[in-house]
Amino acid sequence: MKIIGLTGGIGSGKTTVAKMFKNNGVPVYIADVEAKLLTNRSKYIKKKVIALLGEKAYREGHLDRKFVANIVFNDTEKLKALNAIIHPRVAQHFSRWIKKQNAPYCIKEAAILFENGGYKQCDQTILVVADRAVRIQRVLQRDNTTVEEIEARMSNQWDDDKKKELADYIIKNTTLEETQKQVDAIHAKLSKSQ
Repeated sequence: MKIIGLTGGIGSGKTTVAKMFKNNGVPVYIADVEAKLLTNRSKYIKKKVIALLGEKAYREGHLDRKFVANIVFNDTEKLKALNAIIHPRVAQHFSRWIKKQNAPYCIKEAAILFENGGYKQCDQTILVVADRAVRIQRVLQRDNTTVEEIEARMSNQWDDDKKKELADYIIKNTTLEETQKQVDAIHAKLSKSQ
């Protein structure tokens, strides 16, 4: 089974695009969702995160994402250390997940697919792009956050021009209709190339 990496900056519409592929019958693995589940379930991850960020990193047994984000998106070394704790466990989980799938290809959606080298484990990659102002507006509407917090997160991701050099396909996410057309065209190509 081919692994197709799907990525894009915060607010680009990765999740929307992933759902479109899923609606076409493609198995989709959302790395961020699985990472959230693992950070709350795994005793190993909890122990390591608390050692890195302190007891306040967890509240009532669940990762306090806002507390953690305020630290790691303003401290690149702590962000690298956190990723080094979580990403290997997500990779192990993905390896188990993919063995249970039966399709010509699957989608692995990950926010920092290029930044962390995860694209090297993919057969091809799809980059979702949108204008910066649109992305910020989407995140403001979606999350309880500020422009400053969004920009701090953006500063820890590569810009789209750098990502485009590594992408096999680029989806310009403007309207749902146009995005769906691009997804359907890519799906047709990937389904035929098996």
